Amino acid sequence: MTATLDREAAPGIPERLWNRDFSLYFAARVVSLLGDAMMPVATALAVGAVYGVSGVGYVLAIWTAPFVLFILFGGVFADRVGARAMMVGADLVRILTQGVLAVAFFTGTPPLWLLLVASALSGTAAAMFQPGVNGMVPLVAKDPQRANGTLKIADAATQLGGPVLAGLLMALTGAGAVYAFDAGTFLLSGLCLALIRITPAAGVREPSTVLLDLRRGWTEFRSRSWMWSVILVWVFFGVLVFGPFIPLGSRLIGDRLGEAAYGWAMAGLGTGTVIGGLVAIRLRPSRPLAAGGVALIGFACIPLSVALELPLPALMAGHLLGGVSWAFWSVMWSTSVQTQVAPEVLNRVTAYEVAGSVSGVAVGQALVGPVSSVVEPRDLLLLSTGVSVAVCAALLLIPPIRRLRRV
Repeated sequence: MTATLDREAAPGIPERLWNRDFSLYFAARVVSLLGDAMMPVATALAVGAVYGVSGVGYVLAIWTAPFVLFILFGGVFADRVGARAMMVGADLVRILTQGVLAVAFFTGTPPLWLLLVASALSGTAAAMFQPGVNGMVPLVAKDPQRANGTLKIADAATQLGGPVLAGLLMALTGAGAVYAFDAGTFLLSGLCLALIRITPAAGVREPSTVLLDLRRGWTEFRSRSWMWSVILVWVFFGVLVFGPFIPLGSRLIGDRLGEAAYGWAMAGLGTGTVIGGLVAIRLRPSRPLAAGGVALIGFACIPLSVALELPLPALMAGHLLGGVSWAFWSVMWSTSVQTQVAPEVLNRVTAYEVAGSVSGVAVGQALVGPVSSVVEPRDLLLLSTGVSVAVCAALLLIPPIRRLRRV
């Protein structure tokens, strides 16, 4: 509402994005995302070298489980005590977990139980942190769409640079340095978030309980048919497209063109995400989810290019186009949630939509192994292509999604 009034008072004058608070928030997200992008590589190489593929699977699974279980409570607490306070607290926990693992790797071989305990604590902290990521944007930026587009570009850049940096540190110094670096990113993130100045919301909060707050969040989520419709569609997208793609794509591309080719394909995806973020900053459709649904059709080029076994340049082009589509949709979705939901319940509503989205991806990742032993991976990716197009059609055919207007 404030941003709308400011634009009406000074028509034609763009909102200033890079104020002090947004700059601090941007810095916090960049360093945190960089650390997050490094950890899958570190986990696969460091844990895999000691405990094998099963050990890697256990460590990743024990992180995901508490994240899904506790993210709803993270939304409640973020609305109760403030998103920034919850995010800083989560960063402090992850400084401890990653610091302990760094020391353990520097001094020898960490036992599996320590890796599992640290992973569980880190996943729980992430569940407390994640709801505030969405809720903080309207607090630090008067133009959420420009802010989301800028953050999406930063996300893409860290996804490109994080794995490379992790690989170099692993080769030069070992796993301890990667975990120490990750702890340092959470330290910087927490400091930047703590320095943000947020004016407390006016009014007195009515007495409530955690269960009542959860129920209020669910009521707010359920009352928005456009939101739960998207999440329902997204569950199928996660199970049949997003979840299976990474393991299947890396296997098919690596076996056919070599491991370096998969890296180039991911570079194309990252480049496309940057372009999509830039487009989303400039383009402001009156019906954002409808525009995002049309753009998302391009995502089908990613599984299709792998399934058709295209040469590397065409494969990279398919991933680039898919990255553009994915980034544009992501910005339209995030901005819609931030601008359509009241600030006092935004973190809880965000927790519900994130939990729904992640659950589909988790199921898809769990099922891809058994299913791919029965069905050819190429056929599964062709199915993913068809589902991608069907998801876009569903987004455009559901009236509340198609008709939602930009605030």
